[in-house]
Amino acid sequence: MAEVVILSVVIKIGVALGKEAVKQASLQFQQFNTQLTELQGRMGRIRMELRLMHGFLCGVDIRNRRNQTYEIWVQELRMLAHEIEDIMDEYLYFVGHKHGTGWGTYLKKGCKQPNVLISLNKIASMVMEAETNLGHLFLVKSRWVSVVDGGNSSNSSDIVERSQHLASSSRSLGEEDLVGVDEDREQLETWLRGMHLDCSVVIVLHGMGGLGKTALAANVYMKEREKFDCHAWVFVSQTYSTKDVLKRLITELYKESEDTPGDITNLEIDGLQNILITFIADKKYLIILDDVWTPKAFDEFSRLIRNGKNSRLIITTREGDVAARATPDRMLTLKDLPEDKAWDLFCKTTFANYADHECPKDLKPLSEEIVLRCKGLPLAIVSVGSLLRVREKTVEEWRRINDQLGWELINNPMLGDVRNVLHLSYIYLPTQLKSCFLYCSLFSEGYLFGRNMLARLWTAEGFIEERGASTFEQVAEGYMKELVQRNMLQLVQRNSFGRMKMFRMHDILRELAIDLCRNDLFGVTYDEDKCAGSLDKDGRRLVVQKLKKDIERSISSVHQLRSITVLDKSMPSLTLLHLLCEMSTYMTVLELSGLPIVNIPYAIGNLFNLRHLGLRRSKVKMLPKSVEKLSNLLTLDLSRSDIDELPGGIVKLKKLRHLFAQKVKYLNGRFLLSSSGVRIRSGLGNLTNLQTLQSLEAQDESVRKLRELRQLRSLRLFNLKRVYHEPLCESLVEMHFLSKLHVIASDENEVLLLNALPPNLQKLNLTGKLDIDSFQAVGRNLYSLRLNLSQLIEDPLPSISLLSNLTELFLDGAYNGEKLVFLSEWFPNLKTLQLRDLHNLKQLDIQEGAMVTLEKLSLVNLDSITEIPPGIKFLVTLRYLGFHEITQGFLTLLRECVRNGGMRQFWYTPRA
Repeated sequence: MAEVVILSVVIKIGVALGKEAVKQASLQFQQFNTQLTELQGRMGRIRMELRLMHGFLCGVDIRNRRNQTYEIWVQELRMLAHEIEDIMDEYLYFVGHKHGTGWGTYLKKGCKQPNVLISLNKIASMVMEAETNLGHLFLVKSRWVSVVDGGNSSNSSDIVERSQHLASSSRSLGEEDLVGVDEDREQLETWLRGMHLDCSVVIVLHGMGGLGKTALAANVYMKEREKFDCHAWVFVSQTYSTKDVLKRLITELYKESEDTPGDITNLEIDGLQNILITFIADKKYLIILDDVWTPKAFDEFSRLIRNGKNSRLIITTREGDVAARATPDRMLTLKDLPEDKAWDLFCKTTFANYADHECPKDLKPLSEEIVLRCKGLPLAIVSVGSLLRVREKTVEEWRRINDQLGWELINNPMLGDVRNVLHLSYIYLPTQLKSCFLYCSLFSEGYLFGRNMLARLWTAEGFIEERGASTFEQVAEGYMKELVQRNMLQLVQRNSFGRMKMFRMHDILRELAIDLCRNDLFGVTYDEDKCAGSLDKDGRRLVVQKLKKDIERSISSVHQLRSITVLDKSMPSLTLLHLLCEMSTYMTVLELSGLPIVNIPYAIGNLFNLRHLGLRRSKVKMLPKSVEKLSNLLTLDLSRSDIDELPGGIVKLKKLRHLFAQKVKYLNGRFLLSSSGVRIRSGLGNLTNLQTLQSLEAQDESVRKLRELRQLRSLRLFNLKRVYHEPLCESLVEMHFLSKLHVIASDENEVLLLNALPPNLQKLNLTGKLDIDSFQAVGRNLYSLRLNLSQLIEDPLPSISLLSNLTELFLDGAYNGEKLVFLSEWFPNLKTLQLRDLHNLKQLDIQEGAMVTLEKLSLVNLDSITEIPPGIKFLVTLRYLGFHEITQGFLTLLRECVRNGGMRQFWYTPRA
């Protein structure tokens, strides 16, 4: 899949030819204008050729999977693309340095300043050679490589043919072959027979490849089809032809009819549609369209249902945007099998010839482990079970298969169906999504990706394209939605107001993706327990999952690396940063969070291409002055490190979008100043691209300059004093994009008086003494409110209840009164409520009709409450009820209430 690499290089050349780089080059090399113009012309021609090659590869890759000469040619193209990327990095490094004051490492090493013309000519020579090699590669292709025409839809690929064969096999499965689908089958049958018999209905079965959509649809189709006047089953696929689908529909529907449609061989689409519409106009029919990939196909064929009486059209798809076309009450989303059902299916397949399909006791532990690794995917369970069914039933053989299951998935012909089904989803991803998907596979099995962190990493890696006025982060979130809709990423969690928050990749899908990364030289994932030998690989990216020894002894060459992420927080890191700064000049991403790094080498300033520097939870106390040279830096994450003040040159990093620098003083966050921010003494207003600023110590100039940071989305401000309230509010009202705000007072007697807030604020966290009038400035868009140590004497709920869109409310040491009352109809959208450290609270009254959507209620360290709030019984939507830091006496009360049937399930923790 070399198009991923080529697109990356096309983007890199685009940067080199962008306005900023061209302006810098023109200023620095104005005396060599002719040479510079010729060089940029060659770069433009290379970019044009690569763009055309990218389009060509996207069209033919799927049809040439087993073409050996084609694969060799693609491998050569991929290596040449990487060489061109190296040259572009050389050029950008050259252009980005001011030669009047020295040139990078040359001065550091005591060498004379290089001749600018010689250096320019050297790069020009490399570009000219690359252009020549690219042309030669094109000639070689025409001489030796024959490819299937990407535009000829009649030539189905091997993978599509195999998928169609698998679909046909699935249709022959009997009811006894299906496991764990009883509820889904019953629902589908109800929709076929049930209500609204006078109207036609479109039903959608949705889920990732391999979940058994086709098998379920076929099972119900075989059982119910005779109850309809006519019926048809047509496999669609990505490469469908409208004319071909219509012909197959007509042939199937006429199969049991005395009439004949005549010769339809040469009919065009209009003629075929007329025959179809006329035939089904007065009939009750059942049609299955299997494996629909595009909304266009859904719209095109679902129109047919309007012409049928009491008819049913079932569409199976793995694409979320196709499923979204269906009405929600007629869409069935299939899930992974639960563990018990997965085990049943495995035993039924693997031990088909055993009495009651029972697994031998000595094989059970390993069998259970193998089933767990299949992650509930029926196709994987059946395929692996079929493989084991013909193997020796010994512990040694079972262990061998378990240890090399990843290899078996990639290489064993018996598991080809799993590969083809999942590979097909990857092949039809847009190229920019392929890069994002492959990147996720480099992380460890079951790794949870947070939306914000993933967006920052994708952006730093260069995967995100500009789209109108949208930010890179907004585009990245759109990519995540699309990968979820295509079932390439699994959505694990949404936040309280419905936004995607956490993702993971299905383990089987990840195994296949890792193989693609290896073949494409896209990246390497390393786990010392599973790998042997050196980390000396050709991949551009390295994710270290586990490494016991020093990395310097594990990597013999790192110059090709553009990105390194360390997940193993126990890895020795004494020489890591020094090694990377000295040997990997073109590094783009350094994600080293959690490592015990103390010193940042001065040489980090040489990493001119660095866009992401992650040192969260490190031991770093200060940054060297040279960080001001990191002019391309987008994210600097120093959160929970030991830094108090940033060097003055930090304000020169005008591309910086995300700055995290909160220092934790006390792990117990209940103190007012448990954490602190960093000081930026002057020049903060230069960072006009900042979207995240967490956290800043409030000082006179920094507070006043906040008004210039109009792109801010998230702001955390410490040590706020009364004198700063007015300039802060003046700044806040100018921040039209600010959605998250956390303000911490300077001491427990300082009253926070924020009488003006951003218009689009969604999350507000106030720590410090408050006045009840503080909520008047809060807009109705607020979803989350947290009040800490507010010392309110008057009940705040009447004021807060006016914020009708709230989905989260946290009152932590915020109220000194004895009674809180939640009245009927208050907080209609609230899903999470936490009351903590309200030491005087004696009565919590929840009236019927209050908080009608509440899902999580946490009551923490409420000393004075001596009875269980009776109004909890009205919270019928509650999923989590927690009593924490409770006394032994209150625990006894809880248990008594459970015994008497007056309390649902709850969670608790005793007081320490």
